[in-house]
Amino acid sequence: MLTEKEQQKRYAERILRSYAPRGESAADRLRRLDRKVHLPARAFAWTFGVVAALVLGVGMCLAMGVIGDLFAWGIVIGCVGIAMACVNYPIYRTILRSRKKKYGEQIAALGSGILAE
Repeated sequence: MLTEKEQQKRYAERILRSYAPRGESAADRLRRLDRKVHLPARAFAWTFGVVAALVLGVGMCLAMGVIGDLFAWGIVIGCVGIAMACVNYPIYRTILRSRKKKYGEQIAALGSGILAE
């Protein structure tokens, strides 16, 4: 069992650690670079996918007469939405590939440095 003085000392040490400035480790830099590679591609894919689904939905509604009686336009707009959904993944891969090419050397150097330690 700890004495009151030892408990106060541990409490003070814990408080000091929480306010101490922290340096960025190599693993933190590696994690940050990995996020920098993946985040723009994911953000684009989700946004473009949602827009494609909405365009397809509007086309379906027009074709079925829910929001108007424009069957032919509904088919055209629905096909545009399908085409957008079909090209979403290839565009995502292209963005991801270009980001990996841009940051690949930095990530490889940091990763090999961490593994060598």
